[in-house]
Amino acid sequence: MLKLRHLFAAIVMAIMFSACSDNSLNTPEPTDDATSNVISKIEAEELVQTLTTTTEGFENGTKTSYATGTVTLGTGSWTLSDALIGTLTSDRKNGARSARLINTGRITMNFNRTTGAGTISIRHAVFGSDGASSWELWASTNSGASWTKIGATVTTSSTTLQTATFTANISGTVRIEIRKVSGGSARLNIDDITITGYTTSSGGGTTPAPASVHLNMGNPTGAVTSTNAPTNYLMEKPQFALSYHRDKGIPNWVSWHVSASWLGSAPRQDDFRADNTLPTGWYRVGNTSYTGSGFDRGHNCPSADRTRTTTDNSATFLMTNMIPQSPDNNQGPWASLEDYTRTLVNQGNECYVIMGQYGTGGTGSNGFRSTIDNGRVTVPNRIWKVIVVLPAESGDDATRVTTSTRVIAVDMPNTQGIRNNNWGTYRTTVDAIEAAAGVDVLSRVPASIQAVIESRVDNGPTQ
Repeated sequence: MLKLRHLFAAIVMAIMFSACSDNSLNTPEPTDDATSNVISKIEAEELVQTLTTTTEGFENGTKTSYATGTVTLGTGSWTLSDALIGTLTSDRKNGARSARLINTGRITMNFNRTTGAGTISIRHAVFGSDGASSWELWASTNSGASWTKIGATVTTSSTTLQTATFTANISGTVRIEIRKVSGGSARLNIDDITITGYTTSSGGGTTPAPASVHLNMGNPTGAVTSTNAPTNYLMEKPQFALSYHRDKGIPNWVSWHVSASWLGSAPRQDDFRADNTLPTGWYRVGNTSYTGSGFDRGHNCPSADRTRTTTDNSATFLMTNMIPQSPDNNQGPWASLEDYTRTLVNQGNECYVIMGQYGTGGTGSNGFRSTIDNGRVTVPNRIWKVIVVLPAESGDDATRVTTSTRVIAVDMPNTQGIRNNNWGTYRTTVDAIEAAAGVDVLSRVPASIQAVIESRVDNGPTQ
């Protein structure tokens, strides 16, 4: 305990020291000084966050019946109603155990966290071959006397664990409850509940700034860098961040920051290649995987957004940054939107861009395809993008977003015949994209502001 107090004191001193420096949290330049003895503000905030994180994986406890009962788990006492701790092969789990709910089952925390809740991530899947289930997250700030729903209702239909991430932003005392609301005999597995502490950042935000500038608006799917999450695998590169889907061979989404400092005169490298940083044993999509398919190797983070150095530009040609994109989409309205984003930057703005896809099956120059590369790469049906436009300033950019911030959201079909269409005709709401793609795009933005900007269709200029 003494060592922990010393560590915490060192962290606080590091934060105070770095707050007096001229370094900006939002400077996109990667550092080459690996020998520095001074901990950065971001590193310090991450360490503070680690000390205030609760993770329950159901590995330390036994409950073999659905009858209501209390069980002591690794984090403390929980009540499971219409729920047990499953150990069967059919239980979807990370490790040896996970919770299994039936009917209107509940998992209730019986103890309080005093460091609040910044974000709450929960892994979920259907049990065995059961049908889909819907569930909700609820929180109490008065020791369980009353409860408030957090975020949207989640529908679970996958037989592999998926991660749902909720932005709670609750300070002080908090406990949580998971409620299966669909009823019926379909069973639901819940595992790896992770609650991060509520922390006010130096920029005035409600959660610490992430390690990657490219995730300043949030992690849309709660992706993690773990081989236990092969369909939602987080990859953070100096040039962009992404969630990779091993089984589809494409990213779920890619997120990046673009400002004047990212733009220069480096030429286009065109060095399409496999990403050798993928875990050992995973199939690596190669530079010829799209050959003859009728689809472009469609960049998520564009080459032209990374012209500061040849290294930055080359990074955009990794195949983990590509999706099979119809030529008319990629070379038509999509390219126009990319150009317009850089126009906004050249007008004195900085932009946070998140691009993703959903659905299966698109039409390229050789017709409709669901997959290419012998079935190892999925062709998406829809392609979406969200752009947050901010004046180029310093500070925690998520907290600079207001109800008047311009947010551009588009959702385009991955098909031919649209080359000459104006990208503006595909504008939609962030809410609509989140519902269709199952993402939470701007999770670091305060919830009250999200409610306004995510329900609004942009009507600004298109060039």
